Amino acid sequence: MSPVLYRQATLAKRWGISPRTLERWRWLGQGPAYLKIGGSVAYREDDVLAYEAAQRRVATAETERHLSGPDRFARGIPG
Repeated sequence: MSPVLYRQATLAKRWGISPRTLERWRWLGQGPAYLKIGGSVAYREDDVLAYEAAQRRVATAETERHLSGPDRFARGIPG
């Protein structure tokens, strides 16, 4: 069975972001893994779902609680 693939425009629509955001993320090495075949970019559904799961947060400050020392001070986080 072939994997489900999302084109850039489809994924951008799914997430409510601009296709250019996905282009920028690829350039910066951010976002989900992707395939580039010829001049076409596609995202495997498994990679999209894994990326979405990794973005799950239970609190806005969740990542801030894990910072310590100079990192907390540099971000202005008391503590």
